Amino acid sequence: MNLDEVLKLADALVFAKTGQHLDDLQQAIARGTLQGKKYSEIAQEKHCNESYVRDVGAKLWKTLSKELEEEVTKFNFRSTMERLQISIVSHLEPHHNQISNVNICGEARHPPDIPNQNRENQATSNPKPTPNFHHDLSEMPNLGRFYNRTAELDRLKTSILTEKVQLLTITGIIGMGKTALGIKLVEEIKTEFEYVIWCSLESCPTVAQFQTNLTDFFTEWGNHTSRLPLMKSLQNHRCLIILDDINYLFRRGELAGQYQPNYEDYRNFFKQIKDRSHQSCFLLIGWEAPREIVQLKHPNTPNLILTGLDTASAHQIIAEQGLQPEENGSRFINHYQGNPLWLKTVANFMVELGLTVTQVLQNQPLLFPQDLKDILQQPLAYLSEPEKQLLSLLTKEDEPIALVKLLEIAPMPSSDLLDILQSLCRRCWIEKTAHLYRMSPVLRQYLG
Repeated sequence: MNLDEVLKLADALVFAKTGQHLDDLQQAIARGTLQGKKYSEIAQEKHCNESYVRDVGAKLWKTLSKELEEEVTKFNFRSTMERLQISIVSHLEPHHNQISNVNICGEARHPPDIPNQNRENQATSNPKPTPNFHHDLSEMPNLGRFYNRTAELDRLKTSILTEKVQLLTITGIIGMGKTALGIKLVEEIKTEFEYVIWCSLESCPTVAQFQTNLTDFFTEWGNHTSRLPLMKSLQNHRCLIILDDINYLFRRGELAGQYQPNYEDYRNFFKQIKDRSHQSCFLLIGWEAPREIVQLKHPNTPNLILTGLDTASAHQIIAEQGLQPEENGSRFINHYQGNPLWLKTVANFMVELGLTVTQVLQNQPLLFPQDLKDILQQPLAYLSEPEKQLLSLLTKEDEPIALVKLLEIAPMPSSDLLDILQSLCRRCWIEKTAHLYRMSPVLRQYLG
């Protein structure tokens, strides 16, 4: 793919729609997207605010979408342009040495000096079908390598496509691959929905802002003469809406699921999505789920708590980092809970230092590089002081501990202890099996 040719094609499409060429920032966004760069990288290169780059990018994708009458996003821009190039080459007649009449997806496109009547006649003779899907996946990360999550994927598909759940969550400790699972799910079921929208809540939009953005999207693509209420759009259309990074809505230093100031309205919004009748589905992804969702077990609001990968997939991860497989590798994998990000981080660290699994297992405690500490610092910042106090007690326990013993040694009232335990379990800092509680070796080592 010739980068300059693709940029010229994008510029021609924008000019055909708006009468204006790509400006400097639009060119940088298009070029950076083709090169696989993130908005943050483009913003740094152009010395401007990332949110501004996102806004300009969103408008650019919308303009291209309108001109091509198909959904164009940051995620599919490269593949769309490649397909258009192929279409152009295949439709150009042999005697055309210059691109004066380009046929894209069956419709003739002329430069501005060609009479409009000719364009209309050719467009009439080559009508394009009305697209059925309106997917905005511009904020969805690239999937990269996906590892075996067949059971989890099947469970989510059943909940969404067969059981028609309206609200569900994927939670788990940082690094487990929650977002990757969500991306794979979207890739496999997006054609079942008329509207698919991926939204990261890292920028923390208020619920009013979020609802306005959704309403604008439905109005833009629904050809409505007037704006419909959001719930009406969710009732009229089959929509899949993914909210990633929901943990950014919650307070730091408090028990799990307590909203930041000015974000409490999300509580009522999620309750409406869960309780009202509509044909759409919201998928929430993050370190923890809203309290109003997980506090009551209900078949219409399932919560998938993601745990470690199977041993074979975990072996594949560390091998891809350049770490040689060894017979006792399973013990190494179990220490890091089969967590994909943790394993990648430690394996890469070992390869850089020339260490083997056997050498590492001979040392206790196991490796805990600074990169892994930095990763865990993110969710640790959300824990309350009582939670940290209880975790500090648990780091001294080599074996799982019963609730009775916890009540004996914990320096807090029993009612407070139970609330703290619940919060830590919801945040996946503590594992509960039967009537016993334990911390993973990595978290014990981190806090010890």
